[in-house]
Amino acid sequence: MLFPTLDFALFFVIVFLIAWELRRDLQARKLVLVFASYFFYGYWDIRFTLLLAGSSLLNYAAGRIIGGLNDGALRKWVLGIAVALNLGVLAFFKYYGFFLASLADLLASVNLERDLPFLEIILPVGISFFTFQGISYLVDVYRRHVDASRSVLDIFLYISFFPQLVAGPIVRAAHFLPQLERTPHVNRRMAGLAVVLILVGLFKKMVIANYLATELVDHVFFDPTAYGGGDLLLGVYGYAVQIYCDFSAYSDIAIGVAALLGYRFPRNFDHPYRSASLQEFWRRWHISLSTWLRDYLYIPLGGSRGSTFQTYRNLFLTMFLGGIWHGAAWTFVFWGAFHGAMLGVERAVTRRWDELTGNGHHYGGGLMAALMGVGRRIQGTFATLLGIVLTFHLVCFAWIFFRASSFSGAWNYVAGLADWSQPAQFASPFIVGLIAFSLAGQFLPSGWAIGAGRVLQRVSWPVLGLTLGFGILLIEAMAPEGVAPFIYFQF
Repeated sequence: MLFPTLDFALFFVIVFLIAWELRRDLQARKLVLVFASYFFYGYWDIRFTLLLAGSSLLNYAAGRIIGGLNDGALRKWVLGIAVALNLGVLAFFKYYGFFLASLADLLASVNLERDLPFLEIILPVGISFFTFQGISYLVDVYRRHVDASRSVLDIFLYISFFPQLVAGPIVRAAHFLPQLERTPHVNRRMAGLAVVLILVGLFKKMVIANYLATELVDHVFFDPTAYGGGDLLLGVYGYAVQIYCDFSAYSDIAIGVAALLGYRFPRNFDHPYRSASLQEFWRRWHISLSTWLRDYLYIPLGGSRGSTFQTYRNLFLTMFLGGIWHGAAWTFVFWGAFHGAMLGVERAVTRRWDELTGNGHHYGGGLMAALMGVGRRIQGTFATLLGIVLTFHLVCFAWIFFRASSFSGAWNYVAGLADWSQPAQFASPFIVGLIAFSLAGQFLPSGWAIGAGRVLQRVSWPVLGLTLGFGILLIEAMAPEGVAPFIYFQF
């Protein structure tokens, strides 16, 4: 079931009305939300609900065991087994075919072809998201950051809650489970912000992302050898905007829908394309995943506490595994490895630059201090602008591999960027304007949505509902025909 469809609108209205009717009966409300979430998930394939239920039962039982043990070694063993089971299920569904295909290619290269047990495996929607959510719960129980839940219903709802089930954000148990113990409420401020997020999300997905996909990106990535450098450069800029608008749209709508039901989710994107460094980019892009990788992988590996080599190794391994999380293909392996390597290079260059420029040197008071202060501000502004441009293009280069259907296709795309002999076919004012408009939006104030929500909080409830309905109809009229799945459904 896709957010921007009539099916979801009818589904949500029914769930919304029943949930608020049951707001004083928490158990009944949670039961309805679990049922609704399983209906939502089973809308694609009802067989997937068995996997979702199995994951919930596994993490509930393991959490209870870990929470009830005092022996540190035994707790660690239970945690390791439970995490291994979670990752084993994920690996089977997501990587079984990739590993066998890679093994077949390797055996063929040394003339040792074998008949391997290939299976037709359907990838369950959102399996990476709810698996990581379950693992974070277990680790937080092990670390005693959260108590093991005694309610199986709470864990089922935490793992399956439909707004963020299939494409995030990845919500921490410590953030969500306490909300299930309180009587939910929605004030006009929450509702106003929810309406803004839902409408902005629908516009980003249905108008910007869908137009760029159908009018530009799908064409140039299907056969990059058929187009010149101008179209390919425009295409990668278009994909950078498309994937941001597509993915952040899902997060915006998920956060807005959850808010209308009385639950608060953390933000998942914060204007990532205005980042002046890759480190900053990963603080702003898919925040729930990047913080998950930091807290449950980078820091346990040692973070930056060891030697310089160990820090760079930990950075690389974290991003490398983050690339593998995104998909079973060599293109994703390269994407993660590239970001890991560039984060290490960026860290080394930044440290060397600070040493050469005497960062932190004080010049005392008077005219010299004033002149040096002005010089440093000018230097800082120029460095920030240069950093934004460089970071954006490094991210765009990596996006080529993320989007390409094969490794060879990605290199064909990169090679084609050097060929400017053909005139650009897709550089229409509409497409160029859509990309420019979207990138300019990256420099809006971070709290602009909250400000817009405060404006809407002054209107009455009926007017707020009419605003949402009229906005949806207007966006529907502006959007191209058809509803494309969200990009991150495949992860």
